Amino acid sequence: MRIGRSPMAEGVFRSTTKADSRVGRIDSAGTGAYHEGCPPDPRTMSVLEENGELEYRHSARKVQSSDFQDFDYVLAMDGDNLYNLQRLKKRIVKSSGAGAAPATVMLFGDFGGRKGEEVIDPYYGARDGFTIAYEQMTRFSKGFVEQVLSGVEVLDS
Repeated sequence: MRIGRSPMAEGVFRSTTKADSRVGRIDSAGTGAYHEGCPPDPRTMSVLEENGELEYRHSARKVQSSDFQDFDYVLAMDGDNLYNLQRLKKRIVKSSGAGAAPATVMLFGDFGGRKGEEVIDPYYGARDGFTIAYEQMTRFSKGFVEQVLSGVEVLDS
């Protein structure tokens, strides 16, 4: 669902990297089109707001082929979505060549200290699931910065 985990990950990652010139465009999307055009789940927004994320805005969208060209990383929340993203990337590469999909596709949880960690979809559960997801996203975002950006040169503004 693009109104729970994905926008929360985007909001947390934006906050974590807002002063980092090494980070370019950040966006979130889902592998299905269930809530396309909708804002994030109110529980996502309340958890973000409780943690100081007051200016985040998002409209749900489905992953597009161009995302694999436009972004360096396409990160999945769980194994099912990882599989779907990898399949989509393979189809793009098969039809258009390797240069059409240079993005690295991986599980966001791999940056959290436990390889293969998934974010359970909190959409059908209670609000505490969103709090747990927020804690995971914070850990994953910090891990991404430490593991991926540590060797990237800081650009002068």
